[in-house]
Amino acid sequence: MSDHRYRPEVEILSVTDTGRRRRWTDAQKVRIVEESFGARGSMSETARRHDIGRTLLVRWRRQYRDGELAGGAAPLRFIPVTLAAPEAPAIPTAPEPKPVPASTDRAEITLLNGRRLSITATIDPVVLTRLVQALDQS
Repeated sequence: MSDHRYRPEVEILSVTDTGRRRRWTDAQKVRIVEESFGARGSMSETARRHDIGRTLLVRWRRQYRDGELAGGAAPLRFIPVTLAAPEAPAIPTAPEPKPVPASTDRAEITLLNGRRLSITATIDPVVLTRLVQALDQS
């Protein structure tokens, strides 16, 4: 009869089988982490390219985000930002109307909607047209 004992087909290598653990400097870790911030899916590709596990790369990325891998530089922090309201564009204003003497002739116009418009006889026709169009939109 054949041997019916269970024999695993997977061989597990321990750290002692490879000789030693690899040591990564902070500068190397930072370079690998920054490389992993590239296009979508590049984290797994970066881990394979450098022959490290994804979980190790995730740990390095967290350490990088928390400022523990800055290589002696100050940790990264968020700074509060406030946005000011945008300034309104400068609208050219018409020159101040000159005071009209009381003796000047005035005209009163009654519009179709019942509104009354009291104007001086010296009003610019273009301005009068705009006023009438704005006040009587029928």
